[in-house]
Amino acid sequence: MASHYVPLLTLLVTTHSVVCCGAVIEESVSVAVEVPTSRGTLFTHLPVLVVRPDDARAHPLALLLHGRGRDATENLRLGRADFPANARYLAQRGYAVLIPTRIGYGIAGGPDVENTGLCPHKSLEPALRTAVSEMTAVLSAAQRQPWGNAGQSVAIGESFGGLIALALAAAPPSGLRAVINFSGGDGGDALHHVDHPCDPEAVTTALTGLGHRARVPALVLYSLNDRYWGPFWPQRWFYAWQAAGGSGRYVALPADKNNGHFIFNRNAAAWHAPVETFLTEQGLP
Repeated sequence: MASHYVPLLTLLVTTHSVVCCGAVIEESVSVAVEVPTSRGTLFTHLPVLVVRPDDARAHPLALLLHGRGRDATENLRLGRADFPANARYLAQRGYAVLIPTRIGYGIAGGPDVENTGLCPHKSLEPALRTAVSEMTAVLSAAQRQPWGNAGQSVAIGESFGGLIALALAAAPPSGLRAVINFSGGDGGDALHHVDHPCDPEAVTTALTGLGHRARVPALVLYSLNDRYWGPFWPQRWFYAWQAAGGSGRYVALPADKNNGHFIFNRNAAAWHAPVETFLTEQGLP
């Protein structure tokens, strides 16, 4: 990215609501981004949902990262990325929550810049590099708002978003204190090859490189019955990342319904305790 480029945040819509323990603001904003792609630099605007306490204080930032569909058509059907229960849970604990819809997905539209290729010859690095550039711009724009604490942020991703969180740990934006990976991976298909990602060694290779460059700690969580990755690969991926120099902790979450891959949204009670312990250890709410 050009050194003079400053991501801008534009407010679109604000709504107010009261849930359980306090007032929460939900805002739809747009962030100008400039990202590298295989076809050159792309200039666009990312839609970002902001869920934050309704007060005049600066809050730590929690960046929530969605996953991928099986193909570009499914990615576009995402609509607007939204983690309603988890976003409010974090906002009520003092975070300003940022939920971007990335390029190539839902209402963001655009080319599928996170395409990692076909099996068995996947390549994750270009997609992760583009995503890191997008998310760095989102955090930078939020840190300049009166409600954003520039020195405290955490990235939390599920599925492919979990890999993006680990990639952010290897190239941490200013203020990033920790990352959390829920069910992270690539190449999974619980319909056609249950428990067997199609190119798992590509993920191993990517995480080895990311672990070597990791600068902030990670919490890595997988359900025992994640039918996208199976029982072997999640620990193999974490150990590759850790052996290369990444610091953090692996937590095996309980089996959840017919497929624990979706445990971040479907069973929050299963992960609240390890996540809260990890955040406290990093000096975050």
